[in-house]
Amino acid sequence: MRRREFISLLASTVAWPLEASGQPAKPVIGFLRPTRAEESGHLVAAVRQGLRELDYSAGQVVIELRWGDGRESQMPKLASELVALNVAAIVAASTVSAVAAKAATSNIPIVFVIGEDPQRAGLVTSLNRPGGNMTGVSFYDIPITGKRLTLLRELVPNAETIAILQDPNSITGQAETREIETAVRASGQKILIFKAGSEQEINTVFSSIARSAAGALFVGGGPLFNARRNQLIGLPHCMQSLRAMRSARMWMLAD
Repeated sequence: MRRREFISLLASTVAWPLEASGQPAKPVIGFLRPTRAEESGHLVAAVRQGLRELDYSAGQVVIELRWGDGRESQMPKLASELVALNVAAIVAASTVSAVAAKAATSNIPIVFVIGEDPQRAGLVTSLNRPGGNMTGVSFYDIPITGKRLTLLRELVPNAETIAILQDPNSITGQAETREIETAVRASGQKILIFKAGSEQEINTVFSSIARSAAGALFVGGGPLFNARRNQLIGLPHCMQSLRAMRSARMWMLAD
C-alpha cells in the first residue's frame, strides 16, 4: 500500500456501519505500548489532542489502550487483542509494539512512532515507499551519535573516561557502538560499555558505573531508557553526570 492510499484508508474509517440502535458506531483506535500507563499518559493525551485537531471531539472516538507494564513480551498478546476487536487503526508507540502489531495483522492500518530505523526493524520496505499497512514517524538518531558525544564532552570537559549505558535488546545497539567508537577514537578518550536490558538491571549496572573510573555517562538510545528516564535521573550514583547528560539529551528523552 502506498502512503497516499494509506492516508485515504485512514480517512475512510469515519464511515462506520450503523449499530442496532440505528446510530453510527464510534470508531475505535488501538494504542499499544510496552510501558506502564502512568509513565506514558502524555502520549495518549497527544493522540487525543490530534483527534481534536481533526474535529473529533471527546466521546466521538474510542481509544482502546493496551499497556505492557514494562514487559515487552506481552506485546504480541496485546496486539492480538486489538486485532480481535477489529479496531480501525493501531497506534504503535515503540519499536517492539510496532513489530508485534505488524505480525498480528496485515489489514488494519498501523501508525508507528519509534526511535529506530523502521526499514532495519523490518517494519517497512523502504522509507520512501513503506508498503504494506504501516507508516509512521522515526526519530532515528544513530547518525548524530558523535554530535551527542561532543555535547557531553563540552558539559564534562575533564572526563577522561566515559561510561556508555546500552540496552542489549536494542536493534540499533551495534550501530550505535560503532559510531561511539569512531567518535572517541578521534578525541583520545576511553569508553567503558555497560549493558542493561531491564528495570532491575539498570539499578545493578549503576552500582558498577559508580565504582568505575568514568567521569561522565552517555545513555544510549532505545525504548527502555526512554521509558525509564525518571529512574535514570533519580539514581543516586553518578548524579552529576546524569544531570549533565539529561540536559544534553532532553530532546531525545522527551518522547
